Amino acid sequence: MYGMNTAVSIFLIIEALLFLAVVALRAVRINKSELTTYELKRRAKSRDDTAKLNLRKEKVITDLATLRYIKDTILVVILVIFTVWELGWLIGLVASVALLLLANVVARLGFVAHLVQKLYNKYELKILSAVEKLSPGLKYLRTPNIQPGGDFTLHSKEELMHLVNESQEILSKDEKDLLTSALQFQTKPVSKVMTPKSAVQSIDKKELLGPLVLDDLHKTGHSRFPVINRDIDHVVGILYVQDLLTIDTKKSVTAEKAMEPHVFYINHEQTLEHALAGFLRTHHHLFIVVNEFQETVGVLSLEDVIEALIGRKIIDEFDTHEDLREVALRNQKDNNQSEGREDV
Repeated sequence: MYGMNTAVSIFLIIEALLFLAVVALRAVRINKSELTTYELKRRAKSRDDTAKLNLRKEKVITDLATLRYIKDTILVVILVIFTVWELGWLIGLVASVALLLLANVVARLGFVAHLVQKLYNKYELKILSAVEKLSPGLKYLRTPNIQPGGDFTLHSKEELMHLVNESQEILSKDEKDLLTSALQFQTKPVSKVMTPKSAVQSIDKKELLGPLVLDDLHKTGHSRFPVINRDIDHVVGILYVQDLLTIDTKKSVTAEKAMEPHVFYINHEQTLEHALAGFLRTHHHLFIVVNEFQETVGVLSLEDVIEALIGRKIIDEFDTHEDLREVALRNQKDNNQSEGREDV
């Protein structure tokens, strides 16, 4: 009887040790770093010990997983053989399956996972050193479902914008705005940033530039004004504030005489990239924005385009924007057909 009790006790102890070993192996989490290999290398050069450790782990993470898989397999085989040998085929197989299923349940318990992970972290450096030495011999046994860490690949501009928006404290709000604006710049249409015609300050070509008119123009805070013939759909020139400084107010000078007759037009569906290229080519700072019927729908300044590119205001000119109103489709063939016109 004493000998039988001793045998049962030894069996239970060995069975418990095998069970706990399986639980420990399955509770350990070998996680890849959230940082890219590039960022880990950058931080490692700055003497970041955590980055150095993660970089070492990234290089052998597949081997770590492989060794865990091999050890788990060996332990499972030993547990099954030992249990079957002690309890017989039928009862032994049933008990083995039950123990392995229970091991998975126990391994997922929070306090068990925390305890095992804490123990693993304590000896992680020694484990990594051992794995690095064994790594050459494991190349034919490596587990295929876990690959070494590497730089991730972006598949769309939208994905990059999502990463920028989700960067949390890494990027400031201004930096996020700058990157987002730059990414959208190439495809954003002129209509999104132009000053709509409802907010455009214009002057009739026959208007006399007397003291009162000049004072009103200066009070707007604008530096350029479209000169119109009857209405805003007939822009015939651009009046520059700096040119008004030399005007003799005692003489009858009209806006038509003081204006720059060369007018540049751009379609409201054109992109800001196209608009910027137009500004650089023409060396002008103001375009008249028209629709498909050559009707004026707004104005676009170089400042508008630069602000859209950098994501912030740089000057107060034309900053009194109102909501765009629906433009009536009036097919007037002579709309914006001045002699000095040019499309950009």
